[in-house]
Amino acid sequence: MKKVITFGELMLRLAPESYLRFVQSDKYEATFGGAEANVAVSLANYGLNAAFVSKLPAHEIGQAAVNSLRKFGVDTSLIVRGGERVGIYYCEKGASQRPSKVIYDRAYSAIAMAKKEDFDWAKIFDGADWFHFTGITPALSDETAEICLEACKAAKAMNITISCDLNFRKKLWSKQKAGQVMGELCNYIDYCIANEEDAKDVFGIEADNTDIYGGKLDREGYISVAKKLTERFNFKGVAITLRESKSANDNDWSGMLYTNGEAYFSKKYSMHIVDRVGGGDSFGGGLIYSLVNGYDAQSAIEFAVAASCLKHSIEGDYNMVSLAEVQNLAGGDASGRVQR
Repeated sequence: MKKVITFGELMLRLAPESYLRFVQSDKYEATFGGAEANVAVSLANYGLNAAFVSKLPAHEIGQAAVNSLRKFGVDTSLIVRGGERVGIYYCEKGASQRPSKVIYDRAYSAIAMAKKEDFDWAKIFDGADWFHFTGITPALSDETAEICLEACKAAKAMNITISCDLNFRKKLWSKQKAGQVMGELCNYIDYCIANEEDAKDVFGIEADNTDIYGGKLDREGYISVAKKLTERFNFKGVAITLRESKSANDNDWSGMLYTNGEAYFSKKYSMHIVDRVGGGDSFGGGLIYSLVNGYDAQSAIEFAVAASCLKHSIEGDYNMVSLAEVQNLAGGDASGRVQR
């Protein structure tokens, strides 16, 4: 069984019921999520040995966070226990032309305050085939950026494939700082994952003839972006999610994988969204699963996009779908008919 290690922050998610706004709600639903943890859940659901690495407090809320992963079969034995805070994010779901909103309360969380000596990467990577993190984790603090760099160096020395979702978050750091830090980390990365904004925000590489707010995408522009990223960092592959937003509820969704000088585009899905948070993470999980299992490029991008399409129909951060469900959708069964 293939073993994948993911590293990042697991947060408490507090969300008003249904489509209520923050100022309307007197009750909040408490769940857990975080980019790399979401990827680990996807991979565990598909049957891989998925381990999540982080630092969480030893108190009951920290334990509840750990338990949220254990119930899906994620290996939590490598999580360091300590620190004072579980990071929190508040999520208000958008509707129609009103966008979703996220408010962070994650300063001084256990992982943001972690030290390099908390993590023994030689031990963590023992028997691992793949390592995944996102641009969110090095944005948490200068120390976590150094920890990510140490992890990448250790993984590269052990011949472990490395993937990273750029995941630029303007509420965590500036474009200039992101470009500097991610520029160094990308020298170790094999597969880069991005959306239509990340390459521009982090590296100033922009797709031509594309209007992300008007819902207009140009394929040739994204091939150019992937080619430029590959030339700069010598990536084995660049995967880009292509979201065409008609409203907060209705998007067209597809993706591209650029590898070996060729671009492979998935089929396009018209989605009515239940919850879009975690959509990119489910794409990353699908891509890692397909590549670590030797799928060809076209099959890999079809699987990744189908997995993330299904995630948009599920409440919460975690993509709670099975391997068979993703395979059925990727294979062409998009009818949504009742399964009896």
